[in-house]
Amino acid sequence: MAGMDFPTRIPAVAMLCLLLSACGTAVQAPAPVPGPSLQERLAAVHAAAGVDDTELDVQPLRDPQVEDLREKAARALAAGQVADAAEALNQALLIVPEDPAVLQERAEVALLQGQYDRAETLARRAFDVGSKVGPLCRRHWATIEQSRLARGQAVNAASANAQIGTCTVPGLKRM
Repeated sequence: MAGMDFPTRIPAVAMLCLLLSACGTAVQAPAPVPGPSLQERLAAVHAAAGVDDTELDVQPLRDPQVEDLREKAARALAAGQVADAAEALNQALLIVPEDPAVLQERAEVALLQGQYDRAETLARRAFDVGSKVGPLCRRHWATIEQSRLARGQAVNAASANAQIGTCTVPGLKRM
């Protein structure tokens, strides 16, 4: 700043002060919306899937390697190792990136990790590539609902909740 005249120094000094004051300002993430725990949110997703013997639920044949990774993820979750479950499902998605069940399972792990944006994105992608009816469909929308509730988006969550009902098709009554 030597060699600068007084009027030129004022903006330079002001800019320097502004930059230095920004160094002490920490950007904080928004506080989570109070409500259910991460485990309670996941339980709500599983409850939305429901158990109905009258509903058709088609399960595709799976790659054995993908099944091993899904089982590894389930064991990790049972042991409380959420990060390990996420990693196993990430590996499975490298093999079958468009598998709606694996996408949904990964969305649920993201929900457990408090990664609400990611949970919604994965659940929506799973819905887009999967069946539009059945328990898996209800899990997609319940995950979207819970991620929106966690972010304080009550109106959007209500919209997702309404979609859960569209996933149920009454079974055929046989005589």
